[in-house]
Amino acid sequence: MKKIVPLLLACSFALLSACSSNELHDSYAKYQDQTASDLYHSSKKDLLADHPNRAIKKLEALNALYPFGAYAEDGLINLVYAYYENDDADAALAAADRYLRLYPRGNYSDYAYYMKGIIAFKQGFSWIQRRVGVNPAPRDLTNLKSAYLSFNELVTGFPTSHYVPDAIARMRYIRNLFAEKEIGIATFYYDKKAYVAAANRASDVVVHYNRSPWVIPALTIMVKSYRKLGMTEMADNTLKIFQASYPNSKRLKRLMR
Repeated sequence: MKKIVPLLLACSFALLSACSSNELHDSYAKYQDQTASDLYHSSKKDLLADHPNRAIKKLEALNALYPFGAYAEDGLINLVYAYYENDDADAALAAADRYLRLYPRGNYSDYAYYMKGIIAFKQGFSWIQRRVGVNPAPRDLTNLKSAYLSFNELVTGFPTSHYVPDAIARMRYIRNLFAEKEIGIATFYYDKKAYVAAANRASDVVVHYNRSPWVIPALTIMVKSYRKLGMTEMADNTLKIFQASYPNSKRLKRLMR
C-alpha cells in the first residue's frame, strides 16, 4: 500500500499537468498554427498601427506557446509596451518585472526599468491632476517614489542608455516635489507653533534636497524657528549659511531686518 500512494500522487500530478497544458493550448487555439515569427511580426504591425489590444493577444500567445524561443525576449518587452499603450498599468508593470527576472542583463533591461519608472510616474498623477495641472506635492507621493527608484536603477545600472537623460530630468522633478512636500509640512508645524518639528523638517530639505529650489524656504523656516525657540546661536549659524549660499535672496534680506 505504501508504494501505491506515491504512484497515485505521480498520476495525479501528471493528470493535472496534462489538464493545465490542454487548457493553455485551448486558450490560444487560434494561434497554434502560427509560428513564433508569425506572431511576433504580426504583433509589431498591430503596435505600429496603434492596435495594442490585438498585439497583446498575439504577444500573450507567443509568450505562452513559445516561452523559450528566439522571439521570447523581444516579445516580452513588446508586451510591456503594448499593455502600457492599452492603459493597463498593472499588467505592464508585471510584464516589466517578469522581463527583469528572466533577463536581468538582457538586451532591453534599461527599457524595462525606464518603463517601470514611466508607468509609476504617470500613476503619481490622477486624471484630474493631469487635466487641470494640480500640484501633486501636497498629496501621496508613493507612486512617484516608486518611479524614482526605477529611474535610479536605470541611471546607476545602465549609465550609457539613451533613456538616462529623460530619467534624470524626471528624477530631479520628483526630488523637487519631495522637497516641496517637506516644506509644506514644515510650514504647517511652524504655523501651529511646533517650532522644533518645523526646524527639523526644514533641515531635512537642506540636507537631502540641497539642489532643489526649496532650500531657501527651508533655511528661512529654520532661522525663524530657532529664533522662536530662543536658540540664538543656531539661528545665527543658519543665517550665515544662508548668506554664504544665497546672498541676493529676498527672504534673506527680510530675515536681516
